[in-house]
Amino acid sequence: MNLRIGHGYDIHRIVPGRPLVLGGVKFDTDYGLDGHSDADALTHAACDALLGAAGLPDIGHFFPNTDPAYKGIDSQALLRRVTEELRARGWGIVNLDLTVIAEKPRLFIHIDAMKAALARSTGLPAAAIGLKATTNEGVDDIGRGLAIAAHAVALIEKT
Repeated sequence: MNLRIGHGYDIHRIVPGRPLVLGGVKFDTDYGLDGHSDADALTHAACDALLGAAGLPDIGHFFPNTDPAYKGIDSQALLRRVTEELRARGWGIVNLDLTVIAEKPRLFIHIDAMKAALARSTGLPAAAIGLKATTNEGVDDIGRGLAIAAHAVALIEKT
């Protein structure tokens, strides 16, 4: 089999006083996501989708939240390392399809910047990255504006 598909999912609670980073873009807010790294849920979901497609363990295996080396790390650096890990194993990334689920902030005007950041970290053209933003229509913690989640699907091919 020369093609493989992987799915990734991540969710983080919104907390005051942290920078909000999604898809490698910093937002001008007074809140961010709680986590050991920069808590970029979108990039974490992309990492897990890529790792899963290659049959590898999840992001927590490679970058454990118990390791102080990853405290506050830029998740784009993690995505670059995941991309390198796949290439070292003979896999190339074909495309990513991503969805962010958040009540706030409004993400539409930032889609191109997030795609550009993800493209730089993966080596993909921005056109090979699909990125959508939606809300949870007031349902659960995401819908109440208490958390942000992301889903990712990756297609990889044996090089």
